[in-house]
Amino acid sequence: MAKSAKATNARRASRAAKKKAAPRRVRPIPAGYHTATPYLTIRGAAEAIEFYKKAFGAKELMRLAAPGGALGHAEIRIGDSVVMLSDEFPNSPTRPPATLGGTTGYVFLYVPDVDRTFAQAVAAGARVTMPLADMFWGDRFGTLLDPFGHAWGLATHKEDVTPREIARRAQAAMAGTGEAKA
Repeated sequence: MAKSAKATNARRASRAAKKKAAPRRVRPIPAGYHTATPYLTIRGAAEAIEFYKKAFGAKELMRLAAPGGALGHAEIRIGDSVVMLSDEFPNSPTRPPATLGGTTGYVFLYVPDVDRTFAQAVAAGARVTMPLADMFWGDRFGTLLDPFGHAWGLATHKEDVTPREIARRAQAAMAGTGEAKA
């Protein structure tokens, strides 16, 4: 009996040692992030963080200073998504809208109450580029330009629409018949 207890204890000790020695599995997508994460290059990134807090209720997760007082990297959370951002750097291939004279895309935000969030963003300093409207694809949607030149599309999903119905409504909207809505 003593031999069997010793053997059991030895097996347990061996398994425990293997568990300790085994490296922890690292997740390929970190917890709290999604497959696609926007990264904005901004002239005045620190000020932009404050704007995003006021406009979209962003929470600052982290920031790293760069030499010369620039913001080397920062992360904010808007809703359930992380947005990364930094100031412009000479050796980087990305440029902020202020340098480009415009932007090449926009960040699309789904929010629970688009009317409230849209008004909040405008009050914080965003400029309306497309007023809110009920769209043929089932969202209430509008677009804004933030004070740093980045475009934002804001929406609340209001209706599930089949692809066939979206196509019908899109055709009506483009024809200007006014049948674009439900």
